[in-house]
Amino acid sequence: MHNGISVVIPNYDGIALFPHTLPSVFSALAKIQLPSQVIVADDCSTDRSIEYLKTHFPLIEIVQNETNSGFSVTANRGISTTKYNLVLLLNSDVKLEPDYFIHQLKYFDKSDTFGVMGRIVGWEDDIIQDGAKYPYFHGVKIKTSGNYLLKNEADMKEGLYSMYVSGANAFLNKEVFLSIGKFNEIFSPFYVEDYELSVRAWRLGYKCYYEHNAVCRHRTSATIKNKNAKQAIETVYNRNKMYLHAIHLPAAKRYLYFLQVGYEVVTRFITGRWAYIQAVGSFIESYGEVKASRKKLNQLAASKKLLSVSEVAKYILGSVKHKNMIRF
Repeated sequence: MHNGISVVIPNYDGIALFPHTLPSVFSALAKIQLPSQVIVADDCSTDRSIEYLKTHFPLIEIVQNETNSGFSVTANRGISTTKYNLVLLLNSDVKLEPDYFIHQLKYFDKSDTFGVMGRIVGWEDDIIQDGAKYPYFHGVKIKTSGNYLLKNEADMKEGLYSMYVSGANAFLNKEVFLSIGKFNEIFSPFYVEDYELSVRAWRLGYKCYYEHNAVCRHRTSATIKNKNAKQAIETVYNRNKMYLHAIHLPAAKRYLYFLQVGYEVVTRFITGRWAYIQAVGSFIESYGEVKASRKKLNQLAASKKLLSVSEVAKYILGSVKHKNMIRF
């Protein structure tokens, strides 16, 4: 039985979005017959977000970080304060359609469900930005950006397996979330943490789903024009992809992956692309934390078989074998 839904919204300077997104959350919650709460987990905003929420949305609970800590830390803190067993982790730039929750509750009747994500479309159009997450590889490299749908919508009425649930709209079983170790905070400030968490859940025997009829709207961020900011973001992204591979690839594939990283360091040095080289340096500095993460995962598995990433991918793809697929 579901004792209620907690919505957790990590926030950093999102005051301009609140009038558009927060009413949609309350409207969607009003459509279901379950107790609920809305929590904004604030990561040291500088735009008077807290004052605005206290004035205009006094029912919202606020959790504040003492220092700016990034997505993983903020999300973990927000989810840890919730009182209900279902948690929607929602980006501050996403608004929900009124029937958003109605189509997703059925998945949590299954004891092995970790999470569900809905269809993400444009803020002002119905162009699909995110569907079910497609598992694919380039050699030993894990690719994290693929989506898929089935051409026949009737084939999606029971949902699709998804390689991960996007942190933009991840509807989670809180008990499972806590039991598998929450978001790995070495991924802060952002990027790849939702993929890693979901893969961890899959490998430990839980499942992630995509529900096509649960629709939310995402406001695309403005393009970053500052060169230094772009390089900093690229560095974090590349470092976090290295974390993902180092934690989840088996030893032989990990060795091949590191050989590939070494080759790319040489080519990036020749072409003067320093962000990747900086990412490698940051990765090496924190490799002790990576090893600790790998050890913790094996401890969580205890006596049961820990699935490989390849086995997870094979399971997902087997579920849609011979179906007409759209990839994007």
